[in-house]
Amino acid sequence: METLVSLLTLALIASAIRVTMPILLAALGAVYSERGGVINIGLEGIMIMGTLFGAVGDYVFAQRFPGLVESVPDLAPAAGVLVAILAGVLFALIHAVVTVTFRVDQIISGVALNLLAVGAARFLNILFFEVSTQSPGVSGFTPLNIPILKDIPALEPIATSISPMIPAALLLVLISHWVLLRTRFGLRLRAVGEHPLAADTLGINVIRTRYAGVMISGAFAGMAGAYLAIEQAHLYFEGMTQGRGFIALAAMIFGNWWPLGALGASALFGYFDALSLRVVRLPVPSQFINVLPHIVSILVLAGFVRRAQPPAADGIPYSKEEE
Repeated sequence: METLVSLLTLALIASAIRVTMPILLAALGAVYSERGGVINIGLEGIMIMGTLFGAVGDYVFAQRFPGLVESVPDLAPAAGVLVAILAGVLFALIHAVVTVTFRVDQIISGVALNLLAVGAARFLNILFFEVSTQSPGVSGFTPLNIPILKDIPALEPIATSISPMIPAALLLVLISHWVLLRTRFGLRLRAVGEHPLAADTLGINVIRTRYAGVMISGAFAGMAGAYLAIEQAHLYFEGMTQGRGFIALAAMIFGNWWPLGALGASALFGYFDALSLRVVRLPVPSQFINVLPHIVSILVLAGFVRRAQPPAADGIPYSKEEE
């Protein structure tokens, strides 16, 4: 009974919120890419580059501008996030060029991107820090406290020491949902993902729109990687993404290719991820606990994928000449 109660504590919920954020950000990126008709299996690789460049941007800015960072401590982590986003966009651009322009199989391109990221991250880490597997420690953002709620002892775990990236991510969910539903860009992106030939006939530039979707997915995945390095670990180390890019794809599918749905699915996976970090007293092998988030992903997809409705042209290369 005590163990069951421990699974529902606010401390566990607070932990779940924190570990949900990188999954949620990457899932949001996947929504943009696949709504435009491009499957981005390379999210894991883009997150890897985001973790590395987030740490690099934070560390280099702090070293180059110590006086400025002493006055405004949040400038260094902000620089790290911006560098990670830029790295994510550039890395996603590779996927866009290969799949949209040259129409290479999108799954193969994504897998290659993941393999490239693993090798590139190790090489670049040696180049920047002269070690192969981790960076020096970096600073995070100044934590936030929610007024009034922070003074209530029962709510303290979820009302104090909140990363500013958490409310930012939640705001991005709402903005993304509005963009896809109400804006011209969102409607065009969805049209390209459903019927690119019809969209092209109406004057929508299919190639440019798909590029935009993939590059936006890279920005979100890069930001997710920066969160892991800057806010969770306070350094980069090899393998820190632990398959979260693939879990984000599962969250996007379970969320039916919508940002709000991706939020709910990411929270589910984030809870089991947090649970795997906290449940140590159960008579279960630790290896099983560690793979619990991935098992949940498989089970959820196995039960849901038949009812899921992806964009009609998702994963299908487009060429006006061939149409």
